[in-house]
Amino acid sequence: MTANPQRRVRAEERTPVAVGGQPGAGVARPAAPARQAPTDLTLTFVDEAAVRGVAAAAGDPDWLLADRLAGLHGFEALPIESNPLYTPYVDLRNAHLSAVRPYPAGTSAGAGVGKASLPKGAAAYAEFTEDRMTALVLSPEARDAGVVLETLTSLGARDPALLRDLLDGGCTLPETDKLGQMTRALWTHGLFLHVPNGVRLERPIVLRWAMGAPNGALLSRTIISIGEDAEVSVVEEQLASTAGASAAGSSGESGGQAFFAGTTEVKLGAGSTLSFAGLQDFATNQVAFQHRSAVVGRGSTLRWALAQLGCRVIRSRIDNTLEGDGSSVEQAEIVFGSIDQLFDLTSFTRHIGRDTTGNLLSKGALSDRSRAYLKGLITIDKPAHGTDSFLGEFAMLLSKQARSVAIPSLEIDQPDCRRVAHASAVGPIDPTQLFYLESRGLDPDEARKFIILGYLEPVVARVSLASAQDRLRDLLEAKWAASMGTRPSAAPAAAAVA
Repeated sequence: MTANPQRRVRAEERTPVAVGGQPGAGVARPAAPARQAPTDLTLTFVDEAAVRGVAAAAGDPDWLLADRLAGLHGFEALPIESNPLYTPYVDLRNAHLSAVRPYPAGTSAGAGVGKASLPKGAAAYAEFTEDRMTALVLSPEARDAGVVLETLTSLGARDPALLRDLLDGGCTLPETDKLGQMTRALWTHGLFLHVPNGVRLERPIVLRWAMGAPNGALLSRTIISIGEDAEVSVVEEQLASTAGASAAGSSGESGGQAFFAGTTEVKLGAGSTLSFAGLQDFATNQVAFQHRSAVVGRGSTLRWALAQLGCRVIRSRIDNTLEGDGSSVEQAEIVFGSIDQLFDLTSFTRHIGRDTTGNLLSKGALSDRSRAYLKGLITIDKPAHGTDSFLGEFAMLLSKQARSVAIPSLEIDQPDCRRVAHASAVGPIDPTQLFYLESRGLDPDEARKFIILGYLEPVVARVSLASAQDRLRDLLEAKWAASMGTRPSAAPAAAAVA
């Protein structure tokens, strides 16, 4: 049936309606707020005036101001996602950051810094709460071995030449990452960890960041320098502060969002080993951008074990450059999502040296309306004869509303490789696995729980501090229990394994 064209009325010709529903002359309807596009970064403080203000407040030398401005130029010139293959999977619509403001430059020491004690089983410990340092302590063994753990502010005062050698030119941050360049431009807090040649620490070094106060923004850099023939483990914990935990109400945004932008920049000397375990469990009023980058020297081994549990929106990028012959990287990252959390994880691994090895694995478990984008690219340069590299990305969906995308990619310029492969899968759990456990007397929910936690256990087992392992297992169990409690009763209890 054809509509009567005389009945069509343009929107601007409709009679304005006043309060109470009565016609009112000249009463315009309020304009609808502009819809946020998926790639819109709503930060309002990233400009040259802010960069110069940070540099002035910190008393930066001219070279550091120039380095900050170079980072700002990169931020302004780069798109939010430099790889066109991944651009369709950028989604920042749950990041409402227009009201956040960065903490001032410099590091304020809390009253308890000098009284802080080492966590059990740790060789050294540093803690920031919001913008205040609340702990910085080394064990006698670490101090006697020449291990250095201090703020970048104190390093600049103690050895400005070393600070310039570490930071000038962007350290190991890739020039193609917009968000990493933003942190380079505007960082106000940071840590420096140095392990000298030949030092092998049996106990891990613990670095902790606690934040989440509404509308607060913390931008930090962690620089890790490992000498030759050294071995060390680092456990980094990113947790909700008291203010963050109280602000994250049932909606996750009571009082406004908080923002964290942090980098971990690693230089690993020849013949050394670094085991790095990261646990992120910020409150759900938090938005976080992480960047971890490493240059791995000859015959060295880098191990990443990363767990992403918290945040409303988390964008994590890892850049591994296997520069030295015989170098290797082992990387495992897990996600457990709930409510409407978004996890955007990207990994770039570049093989340059001969006979290098990469073993990269991402796994996600997603409930409610959470989403995960798992993206990775392995690049084999022409000099990289004898490369052996694998990239796997897998996700399990615990509800009909959960979503995941896995995009593993290879770029091979040197065909003389031992192995270069990738794999991915997203889907429901194999019914035969459930049937097997249920036939042994487990109820369906318990069977799913054991499958999910067992699926994520390989990353948990790589955490080098026993107390952090236990905490991670507790957090994963709590996530499972929360997903069971919030899952709509109409939705079938489906899980997936890859």
